Amino acid sequence: MPGPDRAPESVFPRLEPRLPSVSKPIQYVGGELNSTVKEWDCGADTESGETVRWALMYPDAYEVGLPNQGVQILYEVLNERDWIIAERTYAVWPDMERVLREGDEQGPIPQFTVDGHRPVRSFDVLGLSFSTELGYTNMLNALDLAGIPLHAIDRTDDDPVVLAGGHAAFNPEPIADFLDAAVLGDGEEVVLAISEVVREWKAEGRPAGAMASPRDELLRRLAVSGGVYVPKFYDVTYGPDGAIASVVPNVPGVPFRVAKHTLMDLDAWPYPAKPLVPLAETVHERFSVEIFRGCTRGCRFCQAGMITRPVRERSIETIGAMVENGIRSTGFEEVGLLSLSSADHTEIGEVAKGLADRYEGQNVSLSLPSTRVDAFNINLANEFSRNGRRSGLTFAPEGGSERMRKVINKMVTEEDLIRTVAAAYSHGWRQVKLYFMCGLPTETDDDVLQIADLAKRVIAKGREVSGRNDVRCTVSIGGFVPKPHTPFQWAAQLDHETTDDRLRKLRDLVREDKKYGRAIGFRYHDGKPGTIEGLLSRGDRRVGRVIEQVWRDGGRFDGWSEHFSYERWVAAAEQALAGTGVDLDWYTTRERGYDEVLPWDHLDSGLDKDWLWADWEDALAVADGSSDVEVEDCRWTPCYDCGVCPTMNTDIQIGPTGRQLLPLSVV
Repeated sequence: MPGPDRAPESVFPRLEPRLPSVSKPIQYVGGELNSTVKEWDCGADTESGETVRWALMYPDAYEVGLPNQGVQILYEVLNERDWIIAERTYAVWPDMERVLREGDEQGPIPQFTVDGHRPVRSFDVLGLSFSTELGYTNMLNALDLAGIPLHAIDRTDDDPVVLAGGHAAFNPEPIADFLDAAVLGDGEEVVLAISEVVREWKAEGRPAGAMASPRDELLRRLAVSGGVYVPKFYDVTYGPDGAIASVVPNVPGVPFRVAKHTLMDLDAWPYPAKPLVPLAETVHERFSVEIFRGCTRGCRFCQAGMITRPVRERSIETIGAMVENGIRSTGFEEVGLLSLSSADHTEIGEVAKGLADRYEGQNVSLSLPSTRVDAFNINLANEFSRNGRRSGLTFAPEGGSERMRKVINKMVTEEDLIRTVAAAYSHGWRQVKLYFMCGLPTETDDDVLQIADLAKRVIAKGREVSGRNDVRCTVSIGGFVPKPHTPFQWAAQLDHETTDDRLRKLRDLVREDKKYGRAIGFRYHDGKPGTIEGLLSRGDRRVGRVIEQVWRDGGRFDGWSEHFSYERWVAAAEQALAGTGVDLDWYTTRERGYDEVLPWDHLDSGLDKDWLWADWEDALAVADGSSDVEVEDCRWTPCYDCGVCPTMNTDIQIGPTGRQLLPLSVV
């Protein structure tokens, strides 16, 4: 890692003359409201005299990365410490990549931060937040542009620690060769703990200890804490059938299982308090407040719900204060109240009314993300639309038939949905969006085609209760991808040919209906990107060769349909996996057994593997009609022994508190 006496020069003087030649140059300029640029040696006057420097990256374009809550929270948490610098970097578009690689008379221009325009390689830690696995090729591109060796084994003491977090880091094995470390779970506390370890190691003169290099000693100190996963300290062996035989530590003191981090008492961490206001257009032009974290609804397909347990609510006062502060410090006119199921907050009614009262008559609108059908009520919707426009409501039944919804434990009946949309249409809403998945375990053509019947019933009911013919229903369908740490982690993924065929049949069934077809919008993506996401989500270290080959063949921005190439991934998989005994289908369309060692088994999300397996068996029993078991939300029932609370030493934290939302006077 660069020493404290070698402050890097800003690359902006080299970059600025080239900005007119790239699209949306404003995304590379920095200087956003509430952004931070610190002196390189800001920690020199502290007790240790050391500064810890983070480059935080969301591995996608600025317009997607800047609004990301995770990066914004860590950016603020780190910069509040007077001995830590945190700056941001994002994936550069191909036109800027050409500019950086062509460079100038000094040579190539390195990957840079948008805050101080400092080279990413000059920082102590490069922290990447992965919301999706399709950002892996962007990570490789950023490493290469930064001048950081792609493979962790090739890095020296002059390179930063490359650290991954986010939901996709719960199985970091496909990118293990490129990572120095990974963390699971909530980041607020662990980034500060990591920073303390780095500061202490630097203050001691960067010793190597008993390790081969100072860098390895720092990684060892992080690993023995039990909360940081260092892939190079674990050996993976494979059996003759291609499956993993074992994953064991190769350094003394390193734990056999690495645990996730769970932040308790969200009120003590009301971030972001000063959200970044973008200079360029982004995908979300709003200020977002996370009103609670975690979900225990028990949807078997949902990785986010499983890995973020238990439920932890923010108090009604903290939500009010965060909204007030966010509006004042950003100027945003829309506030989103976020969580995995926001209407499930125990005081959501009081929150909605309090905020609507507080901002009535002002140009401030409130929004909820996708709402569960069984958590929706018209009073809640009316409060949220009181100061804004009634654009549309989004619900996610997920499964097309009642049978499928039982299989995935999404306990929503068709009558629940019709009753809910009837209430919405009768109170002035004109648009409803329904989200479904295709390719769920045990699914048949008929399960998917029932989506058409459901959409027609929605339109018919909307016309009936509103007395109008201009009501709309948009059906949006995504392909199901089995994810680690869920009951469906053992499931076979549906091949893309069958997925596409089912969706074509559904589209034709909707379009041929003369009475309702024109009132039903139909949106879906083909199944090919889902197949690759499946490869990356349940892959092991051998998949890293595929990712690297795709990147070398030009793969960038794989989460964008216009940049994604299925053919490139298939060709890379054939080439990179040749001779290994495994292939693309082995990772995707193959069902796993109970005894198979899964690539992420040594990474502990708190969920008991036997509980997940039992839930998988329950799903199969529901599918064949031999069982009708439902897993209720453990917020309101006795414990289901999923394992999280005792394993992680955590508890469910929910209201109601009976307190008032805002001690603030109404304007």
